[in-house]
Amino acid sequence: MRILHTSDWHLGRSFHRESLLSGQAAFVDHLVETVRSEHVDVVAVSGDVYDRALPPVDAVALLDDALARLRAAGARVVLISGNHDSALRLRFGSALFESSGVHVRADPARSWEPVVVDGVAFYGVPYLEPELVRAAWELPDRSHTTALTHVMTRVRADAGRHAGSVVLAHCFVTGGQASDSERDISVGGVAQVPLPVFDGVDYVALGHLHGRQRMSETVRYSGSPLAYSFSEAGHVKGSWLVELAPGRGVTGVEFVAAPVPRPVGRLRGRLDDLLASPAHAAYEGHWLHVTLTDAVRPKSAMDRLRARFPHTLALAFDPVGAAPAAPPVRISGRPEAEVALDFVREVRGEPADPDEEELLRNAVEASRVKETMA
Repeated sequence: MRILHTSDWHLGRSFHRESLLSGQAAFVDHLVETVRSEHVDVVAVSGDVYDRALPPVDAVALLDDALARLRAAGARVVLISGNHDSALRLRFGSALFESSGVHVRADPARSWEPVVVDGVAFYGVPYLEPELVRAAWELPDRSHTTALTHVMTRVRADAGRHAGSVVLAHCFVTGGQASDSERDISVGGVAQVPLPVFDGVDYVALGHLHGRQRMSETVRYSGSPLAYSFSEAGHVKGSWLVELAPGRGVTGVEFVAAPVPRPVGRLRGRLDDLLASPAHAAYEGHWLHVTLTDAVRPKSAMDRLRARFPHTLALAFDPVGAAPAAPPVRISGRPEAEVALDFVREVRGEPADPDEEELLRNAVEASRVKETMA
């Protein structure tokens, strides 16, 4: 049996206000082609299908298209809800989908009810909010470890009846490397889950962390299909293609890299150096986070950067060799314009020029007049 493990699609997400829908659609095209070319039997989607509980309509349309095309390509689909999804909305129509080969698991109470494909049992364990399952399952505390231990005890009791076993889960396993784009799941209980909780099954397809990771030979994160933060600049995105032989377990795992519609990157240095150096030519098509190290904050820095790097999205300043910070400025009793000019000098490292000073004084005066008239 061939299983394609993917997760964290986050359909509908934007990146610094840039839409990612076209890139996500390209990833769906890639998945469908992989299913066909690699003769995939089951696509396992380990949660965070959408980016938010109430997804935009174009994201819903893309998921509808993805599921129909994956089935038409010959694969069954097992899909669980993640912490970004609305479990109730995601499982709408799931009873009808079952007969078509799309199996949505978003109800914690069904975590140990397998989808059986050619003798292999797939257990879809949706994201478990500890506080929501604690009373129903009579758990002693509200940790993720306790909730998943309860589920895995029941999964292991059932798995022995089948020729193979695969668990889909959405959680933070101890030792995993997080990026800046995952939502914290520590609210409601201790977030991390020890790896041994998942002992006793053939393969565990994890979701939640956005970088591909091998927690063990048989417990892995596929990561997200696209970079969702600049901390993922070095990630290789894609899916795990898992070979599973009933009765013998996992016999092979291969990573299938996904297309990169637009890479992300970081640049750091003085503005003039960044604009002039041929060493940065490779970044001209990247989405960029740029940190400027000029001792004095350059004027119109973003506009000047975008002349060479048109996809610069984020700008930070970390001045090297700047003068020591000035003592606190007295504000009380001083004219507003003088305080504002001191602020410009503080953040920029140099005073406003005459035109800027006139503009600022006029703005303060106009504000005062408007306030008086009100």
